[in-house]
Amino acid sequence: MAIPVGSKAPDFTLKSKTASGLVDVKLSNNFGKANTVVLFFPLAYTSVCTAEMCDVTNGLSAFPGANFIAISVDSPFTQEAWAKTNNIQVPLASDLNKTTTKAYDVLFPMLAGVGDTSARAAFVIDKQGVVQYSEQTPTPKDLPNFEAIKATLAKLQ
Repeated sequence: MAIPVGSKAPDFTLKSKTASGLVDVKLSNNFGKANTVVLFFPLAYTSVCTAEMCDVTNGLSAFPGANFIAISVDSPFTQEAWAKTNNIQVPLASDLNKTTTKAYDVLFPMLAGVGDTSARAAFVIDKQGVVQYSEQTPTPKDLPNFEAIKATLAKLQ
């Protein structure tokens, strides 16, 4: 079960591949500056994950003042290629070793028989690093409740 509302969000430093090379994505860089939406998704190049990240990309303006970090167990190189192919603008971070996935308690064991991945989950973390919204979807095919995420962010403005 995903970590609960009111918890201190586990900090993480993950790798992301950009045009300038590998860069660190660190949650605590947002503390004191911006609320953060952390999205976990199972795997790049799958239909539901692609639809989710494309929809979020197209609707980023509906989440004013929030930074996004989307995390999967894919390599940063796979994430970069997938983002380019699908024009995904959400910052992607690689949790190849699954340490962040486990810290947020959203590990999905043996997805489709291929191995452990991140479950589909969403967290809103306020500027002080406290979880204000926590959701793990019932199945990897279900999307997070983005209206509830927007409502949580609105309360934090």
